[in-house]
Amino acid sequence: MKWIFFLLFFFFLFGAGGVLLLGILSSGNGRLMVYPKPEANFWAFRSIDTMKHSRDLAREKLSDASYDAVIDREMKTIADTGASHVAIATPYDEEFAPYLRRWVLAARRHNLSVWFRGNFSGWEKWFGYPEISRKDHLERTRVFIERHAEFFEDGDAFSPCPECENGGPGDPRQTGDVSGYRDFLIDEYEVSNAAFEKAGKRVMTHFFSMNGDVARLVMDKETTRRLGGAVTVDHYVKTPEMLAIDLERFARESGGKVVLGEFGAPIPDIHGKMSEEEQSKWLHDALSRISRVPNVFGVNYWTYNGSSTALWSENGEASLGASALSKFYRPRVFYGTVVDELGMPISGASMFLGEERTLSNTEGYFELRVPIQSGDAVQLSVSAPGFLSLDAMGEETQMHIVLRREYETRWFKVQKWLKETMRDGKYFSL
Repeated sequence: MKWIFFLLFFFFLFGAGGVLLLGILSSGNGRLMVYPKPEANFWAFRSIDTMKHSRDLAREKLSDASYDAVIDREMKTIADTGASHVAIATPYDEEFAPYLRRWVLAARRHNLSVWFRGNFSGWEKWFGYPEISRKDHLERTRVFIERHAEFFEDGDAFSPCPECENGGPGDPRQTGDVSGYRDFLIDEYEVSNAAFEKAGKRVMTHFFSMNGDVARLVMDKETTRRLGGAVTVDHYVKTPEMLAIDLERFARESGGKVVLGEFGAPIPDIHGKMSEEEQSKWLHDALSRISRVPNVFGVNYWTYNGSSTALWSENGEASLGASALSKFYRPRVFYGTVVDELGMPISGASMFLGEERTLSNTEGYFELRVPIQSGDAVQLSVSAPGFLSLDAMGEETQMHIVLRREYETRWFKVQKWLKETMRDGKYFSL
Protein backbone atom coordinates (compact mmCIF):
# COMPACT_ATOMS: atom_id res chain seq x y z
CA MET A 1 0.00 0.00 0.00
CA LYS A 2 2.91 2.43 0.66
CA TRP A 3 3.80 2.60 -3.02
CA ILE A 4 0.22 3.72 -3.85
CA PHE A 5 0.48 6.64 -1.38
CA PHE A 6 3.92 7.51 -2.80
CA LEU A 7 2.55 7.49 -6.36
CA LEU A 8 -0.38 9.73 -5.38
CA PHE A 9 1.99 12.11 -3.60
CA PHE A 10 4.25 12.18 -6.68
CA PHE A 11 1.38 13.10 -9.02
CA PHE A 12 0.02 15.70 -6.56
CA LEU A 13 3.45 17.30 -6.15
CA PHE A 14 4.18 17.65 -9.86
CA GLY A 15 0.55 18.49 -10.72
CA ALA A 16 0.46 21.30 -8.19
CA GLY A 17 3.86 22.47 -9.36
CA GLY A 18 2.62 22.60 -12.92
CA VAL A 19 -0.39 24.61 -11.88
CA LEU A 20 1.87 26.95 -9.92
CA LEU A 21 4.20 27.47 -12.88
CA LEU A 22 1.27 28.03 -15.24
CA GLY A 23 -0.15 30.58 -12.82
CA ILE A 24 3.12 32.47 -12.59
CA LEU A 25 3.60 32.35 -16.35
CA SER A 26 0.09 33.61 -17.03
CA SER A 27 0.44 36.43 -14.50
CA GLY A 28 3.72 37.75 -15.74
CA ASN A 29 4.82 36.49 -19.14
CA GLY A 30 1.55 37.02 -20.99
CA ARG A 31 1.39 39.66 -23.65
CA LEU A 32 0.70 43.20 -22.52
CA MET A 33 -2.85 44.21 -23.39
CA VAL A 34 -2.79 47.06 -25.90
CA TYR A 35 -5.57 49.63 -25.61
CA PRO A 36 -6.50 52.19 -28.26
CA LYS A 37 -5.98 55.82 -27.31
CA PRO A 38 -9.22 56.99 -25.69
CA GLU A 39 -11.19 60.11 -26.58
CA ALA A 40 -9.43 63.01 -24.89
CA ASN A 41 -12.35 65.41 -24.52
CA PHE A 42 -14.28 66.03 -21.33
CA TRP A 43 -17.47 66.67 -23.35
CA ALA A 44 -18.58 65.52 -26.77
CA PHE A 45 -20.17 68.93 -27.41
CA ARG A 46 -17.93 71.99 -26.88
CA SER A 47 -19.13 75.32 -28.18
CA ILE A 48 -18.53 79.09 -28.06
CA ASP A 49 -21.38 81.53 -28.65
CA THR A 50 -21.19 84.35 -31.21
CA MET A 51 -24.55 85.98 -30.46
CA LYS A 52 -23.23 89.53 -30.08
CA HIS A 53 -22.06 89.48 -33.70
CA SER A 54 -24.06 86.75 -35.44
CA ARG A 55 -27.44 88.05 -34.17
CA ASP A 56 -27.10 91.60 -32.85
CA LEU A 57 -25.30 92.86 -35.96
CA ALA A 58 -27.38 90.83 -38.44
CA ARG A 59 -29.09 93.79 -40.06
CA GLU A 60 -26.16 96.20 -39.71
CA LYS A 61 -23.68 93.85 -41.43
CA LEU A 62 -26.14 92.18 -43.79
CA SER A 63 -24.72 93.89 -46.89
CA ASP A 64 -21.19 94.52 -45.59
CA ALA A 65 -19.03 92.02 -47.50
CA SER A 66 -15.89 93.28 -45.77
CA TYR A 67 -17.24 91.89 -42.49
CA ASP A 68 -16.49 88.37 -43.78
CA ALA A 69 -12.91 88.83 -42.64
CA VAL A 70 -14.11 89.36 -39.06
CA ILE A 71 -16.39 86.32 -39.26
CA ASP A 72 -13.57 84.16 -40.60
CA ARG A 73 -11.20 85.31 -37.85
CA GLU A 74 -13.75 84.41 -35.19
CA MET A 75 -14.30 80.96 -36.68
CA LYS A 76 -10.57 80.26 -36.85
CA THR A 77 -10.04 81.41 -33.28
CA ILE A 78 -12.93 79.30 -32.00
CA ALA A 79 -11.70 76.23 -33.89
CA ASP A 80 -8.23 76.70 -32.42
CA THR A 81 -9.63 76.34 -28.89
CA GLY A 82 -10.67 72.75 -29.59
CA ALA A 83 -14.37 73.58 -29.84
CA SER A 84 -16.48 71.05 -31.73
CA HIS A 85 -19.26 73.55 -32.49
CA VAL A 86 -19.88 77.25 -32.82
CA ALA A 87 -23.20 78.69 -31.67
CA ILE A 88 -24.61 81.01 -34.36
CA ALA A 89 -27.65 83.03 -33.32
CA THR A 90 -28.64 84.67 -36.63
CA PRO A 91 -32.45 84.92 -36.94
CA TYR A 92 -34.18 82.39 -39.20
CA ASP A 93 -36.18 84.97 -41.16
CA GLU A 94 -35.56 85.09 -44.92
CA GLU A 95 -34.18 88.62 -44.60
CA PHE A 96 -31.20 87.27 -42.67
CA ALA A 97 -30.61 84.02 -44.60
CA PRO A 98 -27.70 85.51 -46.63
CA TYR A 99 -26.01 86.65 -43.41
CA LEU A 100 -26.51 83.24 -41.80
CA ARG A 101 -25.05 81.59 -44.89
CA ARG A 102 -21.82 83.61 -44.49
CA TRP A 103 -21.41 82.47 -40.90
CA VAL A 104 -22.11 78.83 -41.75
CA LEU A 105 -19.66 78.78 -44.65
CA ALA A 106 -16.94 80.30 -42.45
CA ALA A 107 -17.56 77.65 -39.80
CA ARG A 108 -17.23 74.88 -42.38
CA ARG A 109 -13.93 76.32 -43.65
CA HIS A 110 -12.55 75.75 -40.17
CA ASN A 111 -14.12 72.30 -39.68
CA LEU A 112 -16.63 73.43 -37.10
CA SER A 113 -20.08 71.98 -36.68
CA VAL A 114 -22.80 74.55 -36.05
CA TRP A 115 -25.30 74.97 -33.25
CA PHE A 116 -28.07 76.93 -34.92
CA ARG A 117 -29.27 79.00 -32.00
CA GLY A 118 -31.37 81.67 -33.66
CA ASN A 119 -35.12 82.17 -33.72
CA PHE A 120 -37.75 83.87 -35.82
CA SER A 121 -37.58 87.58 -35.05
CA GLY A 122 -41.33 87.84 -34.45
CA TRP A 123 -41.16 85.53 -31.42
CA GLU A 124 -39.46 88.22 -29.33
CA LYS A 125 -40.17 91.08 -31.81
CA TRP A 126 -36.52 91.59 -32.76
CA PHE A 127 -35.67 94.12 -35.46
CA GLY A 128 -39.22 95.49 -35.41
CA TYR A 129 -40.85 92.25 -36.60
CA PRO A 130 -44.50 91.73 -35.58
CA GLU A 131 -45.38 89.07 -33.04
CA ILE A 132 -46.05 85.52 -34.24
CA SER A 133 -48.09 82.71 -32.67
CA ARG A 134 -47.03 79.20 -31.72
CA LYS A 135 -48.81 77.85 -34.81
CA ASP A 136 -46.93 80.31 -37.02
CA HIS A 137 -43.65 79.36 -35.39
CA LEU A 138 -44.12 75.66 -36.03
CA GLU A 139 -44.93 76.18 -39.71
CA ARG A 140 -42.02 78.60 -40.19
CA THR A 141 -39.66 76.11 -38.58
CA ARG A 142 -40.67 73.39 -41.06
CA VAL A 143 -40.34 75.72 -44.02
CA PHE A 144 -36.97 77.11 -42.88
CA ILE A 145 -35.38 73.66 -42.58
CA GLU A 146 -36.77 72.41 -45.88
CA ARG A 147 -35.88 75.60 -47.77
CA HIS A 148 -32.34 75.82 -46.39
CA ALA A 149 -31.36 72.18 -46.02
CA GLU A 150 -27.95 73.05 -47.52
CA PHE A 151 -27.10 75.03 -44.37
CA PHE A 152 -27.01 71.84 -42.30
CA GLU A 153 -24.54 68.98 -41.97
CA ASP A 154 -24.60 65.77 -39.97
CA GLY A 155 -23.51 66.48 -36.41
CA ASP A 156 -24.98 69.99 -36.28
CA ALA A 157 -27.46 71.04 -33.61
CA PHE A 158 -30.62 73.06 -34.22
CA SER A 159 -32.72 74.90 -31.66
CA PRO A 160 -35.98 76.18 -33.14
CA CYS A 161 -36.81 78.35 -30.13
CA PRO A 162 -33.97 79.09 -27.65
CA GLU A 163 -35.17 80.54 -24.34
CA CYS A 164 -38.69 80.18 -25.68
CA GLU A 165 -40.10 81.60 -22.46
CA ASN A 166 -38.90 85.08 -23.48
CA GLY A 167 -41.46 85.47 -26.30
CA GLY A 168 -44.73 84.20 -27.69
CA PRO A 169 -47.44 83.63 -25.07
CA GLY A 170 -44.90 84.25 -22.29
CA ASP A 171 -43.01 82.61 -19.46
CA PRO A 172 -44.82 79.62 -17.89
CA ARG A 173 -43.66 80.84 -14.48
CA GLN A 174 -45.95 83.84 -14.95
CA THR A 175 -48.67 82.44 -17.22
CA GLY A 176 -49.10 79.17 -15.32
CA ASP A 177 -49.49 77.37 -18.66
CA VAL A 178 -46.88 74.70 -17.99
CA SER A 179 -48.64 71.97 -19.99
CA GLY A 180 -49.10 74.27 -23.00
CA TYR A 181 -45.44 75.24 -22.90
CA ARG A 182 -44.39 71.58 -22.73
CA ASP A 183 -46.68 70.62 -25.60
CA PHE A 184 -45.28 73.42 -27.78
CA LEU A 185 -41.67 72.31 -27.22
CA ILE A 186 -42.60 68.71 -28.04
CA ASP A 187 -44.36 69.87 -31.21
CA GLU A 188 -41.26 71.87 -32.21
CA TYR A 189 -39.09 68.81 -31.61
CA GLU A 190 -41.30 66.57 -33.75
CA VAL A 191 -41.62 69.10 -36.57
CA SER A 192 -37.84 69.65 -36.64
CA ASN A 193 -37.10 65.93 -36.64
CA ALA A 194 -39.53 65.29 -39.48
CA ALA A 195 -38.04 68.09 -41.57
CA PHE A 196 -34.46 66.89 -41.08
CA GLU A 197 -35.45 63.31 -41.81
CA LYS A 198 -37.01 64.49 -45.06
CA ALA A 199 -33.81 66.39 -45.86
CA GLY A 200 -31.65 63.36 -45.06
CA LYS A 201 -29.67 65.19 -42.37
CA ARG A 202 -28.70 63.85 -38.94
CA VAL A 203 -29.01 66.99 -36.83
CA MET A 204 -29.46 67.17 -33.04
CA THR A 205 -32.80 68.82 -32.34
CA HIS A 206 -33.13 68.34 -28.58
CA PHE A 207 -31.23 71.42 -27.38
CA PHE A 208 -34.12 73.50 -26.01
CA SER A 209 -32.24 76.21 -24.11
CA MET A 210 -34.15 77.66 -21.18
CA ASN A 211 -33.59 79.50 -17.95
CA GLY A 212 -32.65 77.17 -15.11
CA ASP A 213 -35.76 78.03 -13.09
CA VAL A 214 -37.93 77.31 -16.13
CA ALA A 215 -36.18 73.97 -16.56
CA ARG A 216 -36.97 73.03 -12.96
CA LEU A 217 -40.62 73.78 -13.60
CA VAL A 218 -41.01 72.26 -17.07
CA MET A 219 -38.46 69.47 -17.57
CA ASP A 220 -39.88 66.56 -15.64
CA LYS A 221 -38.72 63.09 -16.62
CA GLU A 222 -41.53 62.44 -19.08
CA THR A 223 -41.03 65.75 -20.88
CA THR A 224 -37.28 65.21 -21.00
CA ARG A 225 -37.82 61.77 -22.49
CA ARG A 226 -40.13 63.16 -25.17
CA LEU A 227 -37.61 65.89 -25.99
CA GLY A 228 -34.81 63.47 -26.79
CA GLY A 229 -33.44 62.85 -23.30
CA ALA A 230 -31.65 66.17 -22.76
CA VAL A 231 -32.23 69.29 -20.70
CA THR A 232 -30.44 72.45 -21.88
CA VAL A 233 -30.03 75.25 -19.36
CA ASP A 234 -28.73 78.80 -19.76
CA HIS A 235 -27.43 79.19 -16.25
CA TYR A 236 -25.50 81.94 -14.48
CA VAL A 237 -24.70 81.59 -10.79
CA LYS A 238 -22.20 83.23 -8.48
CA THR A 239 -19.84 80.36 -7.70
CA PRO A 240 -18.40 77.44 -9.68
CA GLU A 241 -19.41 75.17 -6.81
CA MET A 242 -23.07 76.17 -7.14
CA LEU A 243 -22.91 75.68 -10.91
CA ALA A 244 -21.75 72.07 -10.53
CA ILE A 245 -24.35 71.36 -7.82
CA ASP A 246 -27.13 72.74 -10.02
CA LEU A 247 -26.06 70.66 -13.03
CA GLU A 248 -26.14 67.50 -10.92
CA ARG A 249 -29.63 68.46 -9.79
CA PHE A 250 -30.86 69.12 -13.34
CA ALA A 251 -29.61 65.69 -14.43
CA ARG A 252 -31.15 63.94 -11.44
CA GLU A 253 -34.56 65.62 -11.61
CA SER A 254 -34.93 65.44 -15.40
CA GLY A 255 -33.48 61.96 -15.77
CA GLY A 256 -31.57 63.14 -18.85
CA LYS A 257 -28.28 64.44 -20.09
CA VAL A 258 -27.47 68.09 -19.41
CA VAL A 259 -26.24 70.66 -21.90
CA LEU A 260 -25.01 73.91 -20.38
CA GLY A 261 -26.43 76.16 -23.09
CA GLU A 262 -25.01 79.38 -21.69
CA PHE A 263 -22.59 80.11 -18.87
CA GLY A 264 -19.83 82.59 -18.23
CA ALA A 265 -18.51 85.30 -15.96
CA PRO A 266 -18.65 88.02 -14.95
CA ILE A 267 -22.29 89.00 -15.05
CA PRO A 268 -22.11 92.28 -13.08
CA ASP A 269 -25.36 91.73 -11.14
CA ILE A 270 -24.20 88.26 -10.09
CA HIS A 271 -20.39 88.32 -9.91
CA GLY A 272 -19.61 91.99 -9.63
CA LYS A 273 -16.49 93.16 -11.39
CA MET A 274 -13.65 90.78 -12.18
CA SER A 275 -10.11 91.34 -13.32
CA GLU A 276 -8.82 89.26 -16.21
CA GLU A 277 -6.99 87.04 -13.72
CA GLU A 278 -10.12 86.60 -11.60
CA GLN A 279 -12.21 85.72 -14.64
CA SER A 280 -9.68 83.10 -15.72
CA LYS A 281 -9.56 81.58 -12.23
CA TRP A 282 -13.36 81.45 -12.00
CA LEU A 283 -13.62 79.81 -15.40
CA HIS A 284 -10.91 77.22 -14.66
CA ASP A 285 -12.61 76.31 -11.38
CA ALA A 286 -16.03 76.08 -13.03
CA LEU A 287 -14.87 73.89 -15.90
CA SER A 288 -12.91 71.65 -13.55
CA ARG A 289 -16.00 71.07 -11.42
CA ILE A 290 -18.28 70.59 -14.44
CA SER A 291 -15.89 68.01 -15.88
CA ARG A 292 -16.52 65.83 -12.84
CA VAL A 293 -20.32 66.01 -13.04
CA PRO A 294 -21.81 62.84 -14.57
CA ASN A 295 -24.30 63.20 -17.43
CA VAL A 296 -23.09 66.59 -18.68
CA PHE A 297 -23.07 66.16 -22.45
CA GLY A 298 -21.83 69.57 -23.50
CA VAL A 299 -21.08 73.20 -22.71
CA ASN A 300 -21.44 76.47 -24.64
CA TYR A 301 -19.50 79.50 -23.40
CA TRP A 302 -21.32 82.83 -23.69
CA THR A 303 -19.79 84.79 -25.36
CA TYR A 304 -16.88 85.09 -27.76
CA ASN A 305 -16.92 88.88 -27.45
CA GLY A 306 -19.17 91.92 -27.05
CA SER A 307 -20.36 91.16 -23.50
CA SER A 308 -19.11 91.38 -19.92
CA THR A 309 -18.24 87.66 -20.13
CA ALA A 310 -16.26 88.01 -23.39
CA LEU A 311 -12.99 86.08 -23.73
CA TRP A 312 -11.74 87.94 -26.81
CA SER A 313 -11.56 91.67 -27.53
CA GLU A 314 -13.17 93.26 -30.59
CA ASN A 315 -9.86 93.05 -32.43
CA GLY A 316 -9.51 89.33 -31.61
CA GLU A 317 -7.01 89.56 -28.77
CA ALA A 318 -7.39 86.62 -26.36
CA SER A 319 -7.77 87.05 -22.61
CA LEU A 320 -6.39 84.75 -19.92
CA GLY A 321 -9.86 83.23 -19.73
CA ALA A 322 -9.62 82.15 -23.37
CA SER A 323 -6.51 80.16 -22.49
CA ALA A 324 -8.30 78.56 -19.52
CA LEU A 325 -11.19 77.54 -21.78
CA SER A 326 -8.85 76.10 -24.41
CA LYS A 327 -7.19 73.84 -21.87
CA PHE A 328 -10.54 72.21 -21.13
CA TYR A 329 -11.67 72.15 -24.76
CA ARG A 330 -8.39 70.56 -25.87
CA PRO A 331 -7.13 68.54 -22.89
CA ARG A 332 -4.49 65.83 -22.81
CA VAL A 333 -5.33 62.23 -21.97
CA PHE A 334 -3.10 59.74 -20.14
CA TYR A 335 -4.06 56.09 -20.02
CA GLY A 336 -2.69 52.61 -19.39
CA THR A 337 -2.47 49.93 -16.73
CA VAL A 338 -1.23 49.65 -13.15
CA VAL A 339 0.14 46.26 -12.06
CA ASP A 340 2.28 44.72 -9.34
CA GLU A 341 5.68 43.11 -9.92
CA LEU A 342 4.03 39.86 -10.92
CA GLY A 343 2.06 41.65 -13.60
CA MET A 344 -1.21 41.32 -11.71
CA PRO A 345 -3.62 44.27 -12.18
CA ILE A 346 -4.12 46.65 -9.27
CA SER A 347 -7.71 47.78 -8.86
CA GLY A 348 -8.44 51.11 -7.20
CA ALA A 349 -5.00 52.64 -7.75
CA SER A 350 -5.17 56.45 -7.63
CA MET A 351 -3.67 58.66 -10.33
CA PHE A 352 -3.26 62.36 -9.55
CA LEU A 353 -2.13 65.24 -11.70
CA GLY A 354 -2.88 68.61 -10.16
CA GLU A 355 -6.60 68.73 -9.35
CA GLU A 356 -7.44 65.82 -11.65
CA ARG A 357 -7.81 62.32 -10.24
CA THR A 358 -8.96 58.91 -11.40
CA LEU A 359 -8.93 55.29 -10.21
CA SER A 360 -7.89 52.14 -12.03
CA ASN A 361 -10.61 49.57 -12.70
CA THR A 362 -10.62 45.84 -11.93
CA GLU A 363 -8.27 45.23 -14.87
CA GLY A 364 -5.86 47.89 -13.63
CA TYR A 365 -6.83 50.18 -16.54
CA PHE A 366 -7.11 53.95 -16.11
CA GLU A 367 -7.82 57.09 -18.12
CA LEU A 368 -6.97 60.59 -16.88
CA ARG A 369 -7.94 63.75 -18.77
CA VAL A 370 -5.96 66.81 -17.80
CA PRO A 371 -6.49 70.46 -18.85
CA ILE A 372 -2.90 71.30 -19.77
CA GLN A 373 -1.23 72.47 -22.95
CA SER A 374 0.19 69.84 -25.25
CA GLY A 375 3.93 69.40 -24.88
CA ASP A 376 4.12 70.25 -21.18
CA ALA A 377 6.23 67.73 -19.21
CA VAL A 378 4.07 66.19 -16.48
CA GLN A 379 4.32 63.62 -13.74
CA LEU A 380 1.47 61.43 -12.53
CA SER A 381 1.40 60.60 -8.82
CA VAL A 382 0.36 56.96 -8.47
CA SER A 383 -0.61 55.26 -5.22
CA ALA A 384 -2.55 52.25 -3.98
CA PRO A 385 -3.15 50.72 -0.52
CA GLY A 386 -0.34 48.31 0.35
CA PHE A 387 2.00 49.62 -2.35
CA LEU A 388 4.80 52.17 -2.47
CA SER A 389 3.78 55.38 -4.24
CA LEU A 390 5.69 56.66 -7.24
CA ASP A 391 5.73 59.49 -9.77
CA ALA A 392 5.46 58.36 -13.39
CA MET A 393 6.23 60.52 -16.41
CA GLY A 394 2.95 61.19 -18.18
CA GLU A 395 2.90 60.26 -21.86
CA GLU A 396 0.03 60.38 -24.33
CA THR A 397 0.75 56.81 -25.33
CA GLN A 398 -0.20 53.77 -23.33
CA MET A 399 1.56 53.69 -19.96
CA HIS A 400 2.48 50.55 -18.03
CA ILE A 401 3.01 51.40 -14.36
CA VAL A 402 4.49 48.83 -11.95
CA LEU A 403 4.03 49.38 -8.21
CA ARG A 404 6.12 47.65 -5.55
CA ARG A 405 4.51 46.20 -2.47
CA GLU A 406 5.19 47.82 0.91
CA TYR A 407 5.49 44.33 2.43
CA GLU A 408 6.28 41.12 0.55
CA THR A 409 5.09 37.81 1.95
CA ARG A 410 7.27 34.75 1.59
CA TRP A 411 4.87 33.35 -0.98
CA PHE A 412 5.07 36.58 -3.00
CA LYS A 413 8.88 36.47 -2.84
CA VAL A 414 8.83 32.88 -4.14
CA GLN A 415 6.55 33.88 -7.01
CA LYS A 416 8.72 36.87 -7.86
CA TRP A 417 11.90 34.75 -7.76
CA LEU A 418 10.39 32.12 -10.04
CA LYS A 419 9.15 34.80 -12.40
CA GLU A 420 12.56 36.51 -12.59
CA THR A 421 14.30 33.16 -12.99
CA MET A 422 12.08 32.11 -15.86
CA ARG A 423 12.37 35.53 -17.47
CA ASP A 424 16.17 35.42 -17.33
CA GLY A 425 16.27 31.81 -18.53
CA LYS A 426 18.69 30.74 -15.77
CA TYR A 427 17.10 27.41 -14.97
CA PHE A 428 14.34 26.89 -17.45
CA SER A 429 14.03 26.95 -21.20
CA LEU A 430 10.48 28.04 -21.99
